[in-house]
Amino acid sequence: MPEPEGGPPGPERPGGEVAELPRDVPGETRPRRRRDPARKDRILAAAADLVGRHGYHAVGMADIGAAAGIVGSGIYRHFPSKSALLAALLGQVMDELESTAAAIVTEAADDREAIERLVVNHVRIAIEQRRVLQVYHREAHNLPEEDLRRLRRAQRHYVEEWVVVLAPLRRDLSDAEVRLTVHAAIGTTQAVLFHHSGLPAERIAELLERMGRECLGLTPDVAVAPPVVVNRG
Repeated sequence: MPEPEGGPPGPERPGGEVAELPRDVPGETRPRRRRDPARKDRILAAAADLVGRHGYHAVGMADIGAAAGIVGSGIYRHFPSKSALLAALLGQVMDELESTAAAIVTEAADDREAIERLVVNHVRIAIEQRRVLQVYHREAHNLPEEDLRRLRRAQRHYVEEWVVVLAPLRRDLSDAEVRLTVHAAIGTTQAVLFHHSGLPAERIAELLERMGRECLGLTPDVAVAPPVVVNRG
Protein backbone atom coordinates (compact mmCIF):
# COMPACT_ATOMS: atom_id res chain seq x y z
CA MET A 1 0.00 0.00 0.00
CA PRO A 2 1.54 3.36 -1.01
CA GLU A 3 2.46 5.75 1.73
CA PRO A 4 0.60 9.06 1.85
CA GLU A 5 2.33 12.02 0.31
CA GLY A 6 4.90 13.62 2.55
CA GLY A 7 6.51 10.41 3.84
CA PRO A 8 5.49 7.68 6.26
CA PRO A 9 3.05 8.50 9.05
CA GLY A 10 4.28 9.14 12.55
CA PRO A 11 3.72 6.79 15.50
CA GLU A 12 0.09 6.22 16.44
CA ARG A 13 -1.10 7.78 19.70
CA PRO A 14 -3.64 6.14 21.98
CA GLY A 15 -7.07 6.50 20.39
CA GLY A 16 -5.79 6.09 16.85
CA GLU A 17 -4.52 9.63 16.35
CA VAL A 18 -1.30 9.79 14.35
CA ALA A 19 1.47 11.93 15.79
CA GLU A 20 3.33 14.14 13.38
CA LEU A 21 7.06 13.52 13.20
CA PRO A 22 9.37 16.51 13.63
CA ARG A 23 10.49 17.86 10.28
CA ASP A 24 13.77 19.48 9.36
CA VAL A 25 13.53 23.24 9.07
CA PRO A 26 15.20 24.65 5.94
CA GLY A 27 18.46 26.34 6.83
CA GLU A 28 18.53 24.77 10.29
CA THR A 29 21.13 22.12 11.12
CA ARG A 30 20.88 19.68 13.95
CA PRO A 31 23.83 19.55 16.33
CA ARG A 32 26.09 16.56 15.67
CA ARG A 33 27.18 14.34 18.50
CA ARG A 34 30.83 14.89 19.29
CA ARG A 35 33.05 11.89 19.72
CA ASP A 36 35.28 11.86 22.72
CA PRO A 37 38.80 11.55 21.24
CA ALA A 38 40.12 10.19 24.54
CA ARG A 39 37.51 7.43 24.82
CA LYS A 40 39.54 4.84 22.91
CA ASP A 41 42.60 5.51 25.07
CA ARG A 42 40.48 5.19 28.22
CA ILE A 43 39.17 1.84 27.03
CA LEU A 44 42.68 0.56 26.34
CA ALA A 45 43.97 1.81 29.70
CA ALA A 46 41.06 0.21 31.53
CA ALA A 47 41.57 -3.07 29.68
CA ALA A 48 45.29 -3.10 30.53
CA ASP A 49 44.60 -2.48 34.21
CA LEU A 50 41.78 -5.02 34.60
CA VAL A 51 43.29 -7.79 32.47
CA GLY A 52 46.68 -7.24 34.08
CA ARG A 53 45.19 -7.65 37.57
CA HIS A 54 42.52 -10.30 36.98
CA GLY A 55 43.39 -12.12 33.76
CA TYR A 56 41.85 -12.06 30.28
CA HIS A 57 39.09 -14.60 30.86
CA ALA A 58 37.96 -13.07 34.16
CA VAL A 59 37.23 -9.66 32.63
CA GLY A 60 34.22 -8.85 30.46
CA MET A 61 33.52 -5.96 28.13
CA ALA A 62 31.02 -4.56 30.64
CA ASP A 63 33.78 -4.49 33.28
CA ILE A 64 36.09 -2.62 30.93
CA GLY A 65 33.35 -0.19 29.95
CA ALA A 66 32.51 0.56 33.57
CA ALA A 67 36.17 1.22 34.37
CA ALA A 68 36.45 3.49 31.32
CA GLY A 69 33.31 5.39 32.29
CA ILE A 70 31.13 4.20 29.40
CA VAL A 71 28.50 1.52 28.87
CA GLY A 72 29.90 -1.84 27.80
CA SER A 73 28.14 -1.68 24.43
CA GLY A 74 29.98 1.57 23.68
CA ILE A 75 33.24 -0.34 23.41
CA TYR A 76 31.98 -2.07 20.27
CA ARG A 77 32.10 1.24 18.41
CA HIS A 78 35.89 0.98 18.66
CA PHE A 79 36.57 -2.75 18.99
CA PRO A 80 34.36 -5.48 17.50
CA SER A 81 35.33 -8.07 20.12
CA LYS A 82 37.37 -8.61 23.28
CA SER A 83 40.09 -10.35 21.27
CA ALA A 84 40.26 -7.33 18.94
CA LEU A 85 40.66 -5.11 22.00
CA LEU A 86 43.49 -7.32 23.26
CA ALA A 87 45.16 -7.24 19.84
CA ALA A 88 44.97 -3.43 19.76
CA LEU A 89 46.37 -3.13 23.28
CA LEU A 90 49.37 -5.37 22.63
CA GLY A 91 49.90 -4.03 19.13
CA GLN A 92 50.08 -0.49 20.49
CA VAL A 93 52.97 -1.19 22.87
CA MET A 94 54.77 -3.27 20.24
CA ASP A 95 54.40 -0.40 17.76
CA GLU A 96 55.95 1.97 20.30
CA LEU A 97 58.89 -0.36 20.87
CA GLU A 98 59.44 -0.83 17.13
CA SER A 99 59.10 2.81 16.10
CA THR A 100 61.35 4.19 18.84
CA ALA A 101 63.99 1.51 18.22
CA ALA A 102 64.03 2.22 14.48
CA ALA A 103 64.40 5.95 15.15
CA ILE A 104 67.25 5.36 17.59
CA VAL A 105 69.19 3.14 15.19
CA THR A 106 68.70 5.65 12.37
CA GLU A 107 69.73 8.69 14.39
CA ALA A 108 72.60 7.28 16.47
CA ALA A 109 76.11 8.36 15.56
CA ASP A 110 77.46 4.80 15.89
CA ASP A 111 76.57 1.29 17.02
CA ARG A 112 77.69 1.90 20.59
CA GLU A 113 75.43 4.90 21.03
CA ALA A 114 72.57 3.02 19.40
CA ILE A 115 72.73 -0.01 21.70
CA GLU A 116 73.09 2.18 24.78
CA ARG A 117 70.02 4.18 23.81
CA LEU A 118 68.07 1.00 23.00
CA VAL A 119 68.67 -0.21 26.55
CA VAL A 120 67.52 3.11 28.05
CA ASN A 121 64.46 3.23 25.80
CA HIS A 122 63.41 -0.34 26.56
CA VAL A 123 63.67 0.23 30.29
CA ARG A 124 61.64 3.44 30.01
CA ILE A 125 58.81 1.69 28.16
CA ALA A 126 58.88 -1.26 30.56
CA ILE A 127 58.40 1.09 33.51
CA GLU A 128 55.81 3.35 31.86
CA GLN A 129 53.85 0.52 30.21
CA ARG A 130 54.26 -2.00 33.00
CA ARG A 131 50.64 -3.12 33.10
CA VAL A 132 50.39 -3.53 29.31
CA LEU A 133 53.58 -5.58 29.18
CA GLN A 134 52.27 -7.79 31.96
CA VAL A 135 49.28 -8.51 29.75
CA TYR A 136 51.62 -9.09 26.80
CA HIS A 137 53.59 -11.78 28.59
CA ARG A 138 50.61 -13.47 30.24
CA GLU A 139 47.77 -13.15 27.75
CA ALA A 140 49.17 -12.93 24.21
CA HIS A 141 48.40 -16.62 23.67
CA ASN A 142 44.69 -15.72 23.79
CA LEU A 143 44.97 -13.76 20.54
CA PRO A 144 43.54 -15.18 17.31
CA GLU A 145 46.25 -16.95 15.31
CA GLU A 146 46.66 -14.20 12.71
CA ASP A 147 46.99 -11.47 15.34
CA LEU A 148 49.48 -13.57 17.28
CA ARG A 149 51.60 -14.12 14.17
CA ARG A 150 51.57 -10.39 13.47
CA LEU A 151 52.68 -9.64 17.02
CA ARG A 152 55.49 -12.21 16.93
CA ARG A 153 56.68 -10.83 13.61
CA ALA A 154 56.86 -7.33 15.08
CA GLN A 155 58.76 -8.72 18.06
CA ARG A 156 61.34 -10.33 15.76
CA HIS A 157 61.81 -7.01 13.93
CA TYR A 158 62.36 -5.28 17.25
CA VAL A 159 65.00 -7.81 18.35
CA GLU A 160 66.69 -7.44 14.97
CA GLU A 161 67.26 -3.73 15.59
CA TRP A 162 69.31 -4.70 18.63
CA VAL A 163 71.17 -7.49 16.85
CA VAL A 164 72.26 -5.25 13.98
CA VAL A 165 74.02 -2.78 16.29
CA LEU A 166 75.34 -5.25 18.87
CA ALA A 167 76.97 -7.69 16.43
CA PRO A 168 79.79 -5.30 15.36
CA LEU A 169 80.53 -4.58 19.04
CA ARG A 170 80.63 -8.24 20.06
CA ARG A 171 82.66 -9.90 17.31
CA ASP A 172 83.63 -12.56 19.82
CA LEU A 173 80.09 -13.95 19.59
CA SER A 174 78.47 -15.96 16.82
CA ASP A 175 75.21 -14.79 15.30
CA ALA A 176 73.23 -17.21 17.47
CA GLU A 177 75.10 -16.02 20.56
CA VAL A 178 74.41 -12.37 19.74
CA ARG A 179 70.69 -13.11 19.44
CA LEU A 180 70.66 -15.01 22.72
CA THR A 181 72.48 -12.11 24.39
CA VAL A 182 69.92 -9.62 23.09
CA HIS A 183 67.01 -11.74 24.33
CA ALA A 184 68.68 -12.03 27.73
CA ALA A 185 69.23 -8.25 27.97
CA ILE A 186 65.64 -7.51 27.00
CA GLY A 187 64.47 -10.12 29.49
CA THR A 188 66.11 -8.32 32.42
CA THR A 189 63.25 -5.81 32.40
CA GLN A 190 60.74 -8.53 33.29
CA ALA A 191 61.82 -8.01 36.90
CA VAL A 192 59.85 -4.77 36.99
CA LEU A 193 56.77 -6.39 35.46
CA PHE A 194 56.21 -9.07 38.06
CA HIS A 195 58.08 -7.87 41.15
CA HIS A 196 57.02 -4.87 43.25
CA SER A 197 60.28 -3.62 44.74
CA GLY A 198 58.91 -0.41 46.20
CA LEU A 199 61.89 1.46 44.75
CA PRO A 200 61.47 4.85 43.03
CA ALA A 201 61.16 4.68 39.24
CA GLU A 202 64.48 6.50 38.80
CA ARG A 203 66.34 3.91 40.87
CA ILE A 204 64.61 1.04 39.09
CA ALA A 205 65.63 2.51 35.73
CA GLU A 206 69.23 2.95 36.88
CA LEU A 207 69.49 -0.68 38.03
CA LEU A 208 67.79 -2.16 34.97
CA GLU A 209 69.89 -0.11 32.57
CA ARG A 210 73.06 -1.26 34.30
CA MET A 211 71.95 -4.90 34.17
CA GLY A 212 71.04 -4.57 30.50
CA ARG A 213 74.44 -3.13 29.61
CA GLU A 214 76.27 -5.77 31.62
CA CYS A 215 74.23 -8.52 30.01
CA LEU A 216 75.24 -7.19 26.60
CA GLY A 217 78.88 -7.06 27.66
CA LEU A 218 79.12 -3.27 27.56
CA THR A 219 81.03 -1.05 29.99
CA PRO A 220 79.25 2.01 31.41
CA ASP A 221 81.70 4.59 30.07
CA VAL A 222 79.65 6.11 27.26
CA ALA A 223 77.33 9.08 27.67
CA VAL A 224 73.83 8.07 26.72
CA ALA A 225 71.52 10.33 24.69
CA PRO A 226 67.90 10.60 25.89
CA PRO A 227 65.44 8.00 24.58
CA VAL A 228 63.32 8.81 21.55
CA VAL A 229 59.69 9.77 22.14
CA VAL A 230 57.49 9.43 19.07
CA ASN A 231 54.76 12.05 18.70
CA ARG A 232 51.59 10.21 17.65
CA GLY A 233 49.56 13.33 17.18
